[in-house]
Amino acid sequence: MIIEKDLAKYSLVKDAPLVEALEKINKNQSRILFIVDKNGVLEAILTDGDFRRWVIQQEKIDINTPVIFAANTSFVSELIGAPTEKVSLLFSEKVELVPLVNSQGILTAIARNKGNSDIVIENFSIGKNQPVFIISEIGLNHNGSVELAKKLVDLSVESGANCAKFQMRNLSSLYKNKDLADDPSADRGAQYTLEILERSQLKNEQMLEIFDYCKSKGILPLCTPWDLSSLDVLENYGMPAYKVASADMTNHELLRAIAKTGKPIICSTGMANEEEILQSVSLLKNLGASFVLLHCNSTYPAPFKDINLNYLTRLSQITKVPVGYSGHERGSSVALAAVALGACIIEKHFTIDRNMEGNDHKVSLLPHEFKSMVEEIRNIEQALGSNSPRVLTQGEMMNREVLAKSLIINRALAKGEKITRDMIDIKSPGQGLQPCYIDEIVGCTAKRDFQAGDFFFMSDLQDDVVQVRPYKFKRPCGIPVRHHDYERLAKLTNLDFVEFHLSYRDMDLDINNFVDGVQNIGLAVHSPELFANDHIMDMCAQEDSYRQHSIKELKRVIEVTRTMKTLFPKTKHPVIVTNVGGHTKNGFLDKKDRALLYSKIAESLASVDQEGVEVIIQTMPPFPWYFGGQWYQNIFVDADEIKEFCEKYGYRICFDISHSQLACNYYKWDFREFTKKVAPFAAHLHIVDADGVDGEGVQIGTGNVNFAALAEDLNMYAPNVQFIPEIWQGHKNNGEGFWVALDYLEKYF
Repeated sequence: MIIEKDLAKYSLVKDAPLVEALEKINKNQSRILFIVDKNGVLEAILTDGDFRRWVIQQEKIDINTPVIFAANTSFVSELIGAPTEKVSLLFSEKVELVPLVNSQGILTAIARNKGNSDIVIENFSIGKNQPVFIISEIGLNHNGSVELAKKLVDLSVESGANCAKFQMRNLSSLYKNKDLADDPSADRGAQYTLEILERSQLKNEQMLEIFDYCKSKGILPLCTPWDLSSLDVLENYGMPAYKVASADMTNHELLRAIAKTGKPIICSTGMANEEEILQSVSLLKNLGASFVLLHCNSTYPAPFKDINLNYLTRLSQITKVPVGYSGHERGSSVALAAVALGACIIEKHFTIDRNMEGNDHKVSLLPHEFKSMVEEIRNIEQALGSNSPRVLTQGEMMNREVLAKSLIINRALAKGEKITRDMIDIKSPGQGLQPCYIDEIVGCTAKRDFQAGDFFFMSDLQDDVVQVRPYKFKRPCGIPVRHHDYERLAKLTNLDFVEFHLSYRDMDLDINNFVDGVQNIGLAVHSPELFANDHIMDMCAQEDSYRQHSIKELKRVIEVTRTMKTLFPKTKHPVIVTNVGGHTKNGFLDKKDRALLYSKIAESLASVDQEGVEVIIQTMPPFPWYFGGQWYQNIFVDADEIKEFCEKYGYRICFDISHSQLACNYYKWDFREFTKKVAPFAAHLHIVDADGVDGEGVQIGTGNVNFAALAEDLNMYAPNVQFIPEIWQGHKNNGEGFWVALDYLEKYF
């Protein structure tokens, strides 16, 4: 059980309008509000269910109705200070929050059933399945200087820390002898430490100034109170949570006082044995505190042999609370290993100079080291993944298509005939049914005619076979094709146009060998991304010779398109969909660097003669796949940047729905807002689904795209713009993936 005293997100005055209540319920994610009068007396509760019941009873719904009219006056509550065991009896499957009131019935706190062990500090959720919370422990490394403290805050922000943490002490109340440093009988270690503390202290008002500075820089300030007097100062300031130093893990008086604030607590365990840790954990749980334990070795620097990082796992098991790691060893390797072992918090000391006086400086990371640690932690988080069943990544699927093996028929076979083992070979590439299905395919009746060398597909094992048919859309519809399959696929249904996806080898082919005379169908072209000698198109490459080579290749694509256009006269200015580059191998570029890339793209395109064609730039995902490898994409990802480029230079785009949905997934952008900004500049659409942050080209209806909303938005902002269903490997089995997609899309478009 956790006791929360932040009542604002859970309570509302009874005269407030229902719309405000709904917004607050949605924001607190607990599906409940406690309704109070103007004095704070609890009168009712409002849940999602209460609101629905109220709606059903209304002839006319007015969401400005006072919330009390929809609220439920039947609820359970308990007195503040009631024993934990008594409050716990009120929890059930339906009751996760119990209001705690004082003797006058005033709402004082909220008891939460700890079904979710995450703790929340302002905008950060800290727990097992959350991003690691990274603390820059500035502590006293400001050396008593406000200027240095602010500099350390700035550098912490630049290094990617979530939090800048400090320490506050009232030396007069903290030490039994405030003149200890001058006491000849005092222990030498204590004398040295107190002397450093006296020189490194900031005044309380200076500390509060630093906390305000943290907020202005967008980093969470936290502080360790070393005594009750300092806790009072921090509580009056409004500190959102508290850190307890290892030295106070056994200080139950201080723990009790911090717990009574109702704020989340982060406790270092470095100077306590297991029995003492369990005693303090029991105390905090009985007080309803929300807390995290940090495994720690409190020596400066800590020898690697003494760290015992495996204790992280035991600490989690014996306490049943989230655990993290506070490190005093040299370097960051142990912190990274702690993340791999499940640490949800990493705390490391931060300095600009390890040669400064004081033990903390000696075990601190420099700004560039801290930044590197943060980057590696974020990489490890991604690499850890989950314990869900293994699925192939997009890159693995691409490589499997090339390197794996398939079941292939070695002779012609008519529909309705039986498939026998001697008809089947196992050969590369892996574009068909995997060899593990051989026993299932043997004995089946062929559902289609086969030619020698044809792949078997999963649909050959299924009862329902996709039937291509005529389709009806309110905008021009086409499919992607290659030279070799154009005539076979294009004649199967009523297409308005086709989009030729060129490889660099296709550019050397004579289109007349694949197309029988002038065609009564439209034309679009997709430029290759890869050219001979592993040259990936990049028209904003830093190396000018590389950029010029990309320009040369695009000019060749334009010439090929002009030649193809003679056989497809229905389209006067065929679009050429182009990935213009702007990718990097090792990370994303800053915004100022991206601006230079856009100007280089404009310069490169300006040098290309586009008479009779239109080069359009494809919107891109954050992590594009280039032939089995993943890169970082810097341009034509952000909607505002795309809009600005199109307006400034007069270009149109290919709006790739999958790519842009992946960008929105990764950056937490609203896809409908994205569409509103870029769709007016679309000359061509790739309509396809997206999964996660890098699953592009997945079958429509299996990913994250809301196609009903997309159809509405495209009809408004890009009416009549042509589209193809760019399903990855949709051409297999006679275009099966395309027909599935068009069948799905027909009801929306």
